[in-house]
Amino acid sequence: MTKLKQFDALKLFDFEESNFHLTVHGQNYYELVYIYKGSGIHEINNNSLAYNAGDLFVISPEDEHNFKIEKRTRVIAIKFTDDYFSNSNHWTQQNQTLNKPIAIMNNKILKEIKLEFNPEIRKILRNTIDNILLYNSVGSLSTSPLVFHQILSIFGIIIETMTKMLLFGINNFPAKELLVSYIHQHIYEPKQIQIKQIAAHFNIAPTYFSTYFKRNFDMGYRDYLTAYKITLIDKRLTSGLFTFRQIADEFGFNDESHFSHFYKNSKGVSPSAYSRSKK
Repeated sequence: MTKLKQFDALKLFDFEESNFHLTVHGQNYYELVYIYKGSGIHEINNNSLAYNAGDLFVISPEDEHNFKIEKRTRVIAIKFTDDYFSNSNHWTQQNQTLNKPIAIMNNKILKEIKLEFNPEIRKILRNTIDNILLYNSVGSLSTSPLVFHQILSIFGIIIETMTKMLLFGINNFPAKELLVSYIHQHIYEPKQIQIKQIAAHFNIAPTYFSTYFKRNFDMGYRDYLTAYKITLIDKRLTSGLFTFRQIADEFGFNDESHFSHFYKNSKGVSPSAYSRSKK
């Protein structure tokens, strides 16, 4: 399988073709793919999703994907590396520690379902893409605060649409996708993901929630939270861009000691030792 590489923080690709010029491939960057016109099938991680004009797909480095074009297709691909958000001067320090766009790009739900935009949001998304295309003809994309916030607005559209896509399962209990989306959205807000709070949000009896979660995810709720937090924390430790104080604040730990204790209990190694092993 081909592994495409990009070292620039941000690139924009605009192409139109009847036969996709690549085969199944991976990449070392993130990619927002907007279907400007055309139709066909987008294959990603063994999922086949029909696409039409106005659809948007998110692709992260661990994904494998390909397009099977049925009707001549124009694709606008916004490609960026971790550095575009984590090192950007457009962030305030407070926002920089959140790094939420990367969490959205890595959300597995977006590789298994297609976002369903209402007509108004679909038009806003098209206008946003047109704005980026227009700026690309007159200035440098990667250094533009205007383009930066246009791309952020795309993430705003994704978040809003995910929130409105209430995919309920049988007996009015939430489907796995919706439950996971809620957890990932509120992972930085410990009170919002307490069993009492999340059970109330989905109208599930708190005494039944743990049983329900384990039945659907084959692991305990607290074990899932711990595993997901550790995954996010590992990325911050590996990047070298965040202090232990920032990580502790971001994930709602009382202090650095509380964070270190949680991490060592979970992984069997201290966060400082893990950081050193990645240098």
